[in-house]
Amino acid sequence: MARGRFITLEGPEGAGKSTHLALLAERLRAEGVAVRTTREPGGTKLGEAVRGLLQYDAAGEAPVPRAELLLFLASRAQLVQELILPALRRGEWVLCDRFCDSTFAYQGYGRGMDLAALHALNAFATDRLEPDLTLLLDIPQAESRARVAGRDGPADRFERERDDFHRRLAEGFRAMARECGRIRRIDSSGTPEQTAEAVWAAVRPFLQKEREDA
Repeated sequence: MARGRFITLEGPEGAGKSTHLALLAERLRAEGVAVRTTREPGGTKLGEAVRGLLQYDAAGEAPVPRAELLLFLASRAQLVQELILPALRRGEWVLCDRFCDSTFAYQGYGRGMDLAALHALNAFATDRLEPDLTLLLDIPQAESRARVAGRDGPADRFERERDDFHRRLAEGFRAMARECGRIRRIDSSGTPEQTAEAVWAAVRPFLQKEREDA
């Protein structure tokens, strides 16, 4: 059986990752593709527990930057071994809301951690698994902040970060898109329909190639 495809969605807060992951999964299923969806941090019982620690200070205190990094990596290691790799081996496509590039953007560009060290630690946590395709949903910072402010419920710890932090991580995402061939930058400031079509245009060649190779 052919290995499935691994596609990640990345971007700043409020870019529409969760919305477009769900829309993409629906469209792929309509094409007859077996799809698993997941998120980071999360996707497993351990990962969801870590999510509470990272986003909402469930332990009663915020993790320091190095602890924050290692918690993300622990969640990712569990997700890769428990869900992503088994699904890919079954020939399923896996769509993940955030993955390694969020670490490089948030902890690297945002927190100022050494990028080479982050790449090495991520390679260890993931057993060197990389996405086949990463869709970077990009919006201007002002729109990102406005979308987050319009959400129901309390903002999480990352959404509450200062504007300069969000500026640095957005610049980091764009730098990675320029340097890494698997990352496709998509303007998500338009209508949901426009963004969904741009997402599908980036994914469709992978589906066509899979059918040609079948």
